[in-house]
Amino acid sequence: MMKNPASTDADAALPRPAPVVTELSQGFWDAVARRELAVQQCSACDTLRHYPQPFCPHCHSNDFGWKRVSGRGQIYSYTVAHRAFHPAWKEHVPYVIATIELEEGVRVVCDLLDLDPEEVEIGQNVEVTFEELPGQGLMPRFEVID
Repeated sequence: MMKNPASTDADAALPRPAPVVTELSQGFWDAVARRELAVQQCSACDTLRHYPQPFCPHCHSNDFGWKRVSGRGQIYSYTVAHRAFHPAWKEHVPYVIATIELEEGVRVVCDLLDLDPEEVEIGQNVEVTFEELPGQGLMPRFEVID
């Protein structure tokens, strides 16, 4: 990946902002710590959802559990970030932010840091991988597969 000429060594030393783990998202991050991907599943109607929400958008039940999903899917949509929203991302610009439609039908949004924006295509097959971030634990990422 090419380095952004606007980056400084001081910027590169900044850590990425850590995700905020809440009571609502705890199950997701517990699964990530096991190198698994999980989404909420409504206990009343079985609807899968991501991002974590306090109630089902389909039936409005607030009773839910966590379902392990395959971690495989396709790029449904994407955009290319040409500006870093935080100095820790300056060295990655430009980078891809994609909506991934998992095999189970639920969609997740994730950045694809190691993918050349010129090579991204709607419909590409992807699979989850987990990146170890120093001092922050694992972060789910997706990579293109054949």
